[in-house]
Amino acid sequence: MSSIEKIALFIDGSNLHATSKALGFDIDYRRLLGEFQSRGVLLRAFYYTTLIENQEYSSIRPLIDWLDYNGYTVVTKLTKEFVDATTGRRKVKGSMDVDLAVSAMELAKHVDQIVLFSGDGDFRSLVEALQRRGVRVTVVSTLSTQPPMVADDLRRQADVFIDLAELRQKVGRDPVDRPGSREMRQSPQFPARGAINRGDPVE
Repeated sequence: MSSIEKIALFIDGSNLHATSKALGFDIDYRRLLGEFQSRGVLLRAFYYTTLIENQEYSSIRPLIDWLDYNGYTVVTKLTKEFVDATTGRRKVKGSMDVDLAVSAMELAKHVDQIVLFSGDGDFRSLVEALQRRGVRVTVVSTLSTQPPMVADDLRRQADVFIDLAELRQKVGRDPVDRPGSREMRQSPQFPARGAINRGDPVE
């Protein structure tokens, strides 16, 4: 039996974005993938996010396209924007939580560890269910903000908690180095997906 862990990443896109912004840096997704490839066999890296229905241009679209060509499995859902009748504020209806949870449970029997990039306390029951299936769950969020971005019950449930602030040197870039200009225009040059090719059977 191999001692090399099989790992899958599940990224709650909006939550990770908010967390990194609160810490004052952007995520370098190429470096993030490399960091976890160095920790074991990375079978899948999922990125979940919502897109506003009927919006002609989304600022997140270049990132989604880049991720899709560079080793990530991007899962999107259209959301509806509406005006709250009581407050008059514009709100967005839609969540990726169920989609993420279903995929994680489906993949559980194929991996040793799942790394969840989210501080959302709603995922506590998912983490518990994965643990019952013998999967170690690492949660990545932060306690370094006021208030903390991670729900206390989610942090307690996780086997391992990694503060995103501690990963900054390995997976971060300053906002001034944002890839909107240079990196997004490059043709994809990431190494062949290999172990995380969506077409490969998971064993």
